[in-house]
Amino acid sequence: MYHTILVPLDGSKRAESILNHVEELARRFDAKVIFLQVVEPSPLIMEPEDGLFNQYQEYHEEIEAIKKQAEAYLAGIQGEFREKGIDSRVRVVNGPVVEAIIAAAESENADLIAAASHGRSGLSRVFYGSVAAGILNRADRPLLLIRSR
Repeated sequence: MYHTILVPLDGSKRAESILNHVEELARRFDAKVIFLQVVEPSPLIMEPEDGLFNQYQEYHEEIEAIKKQAEAYLAGIQGEFREKGIDSRVRVVNGPVVEAIIAAAESENADLIAAASHGRSGLSRVFYGSVAAGILNRADRPLLLIRSR
């Protein structure tokens, strides 16, 4: 039923609460798991007196450092899954989170997107938005969402 499962993670323990569910599904369907982390760069604000090239270079170096941290984090989780005999890969991408997750699901031909929702509601959801709600509204494939606490 499922051949490829996309698992977006943000580095939090709450997001990792989906992993046991993904492990079970991957074993049951002999599915490949793709662990994804989206790096959403902060806006680049240039100060004219500091030299635009230097600012851009520092910004680029900061993004690359964040990507390397994300790759190392996901590689650790990938290693745990591989030790259990589950085929898995790692992807780190840039961009707005919901759009990047949807694009990765399409490019990887994922049969399922599996994620944990942080369970925000009310005003906090209005102010912070909801990645889970965004995926739910935009995904064109099955979505497994669990509420983490």
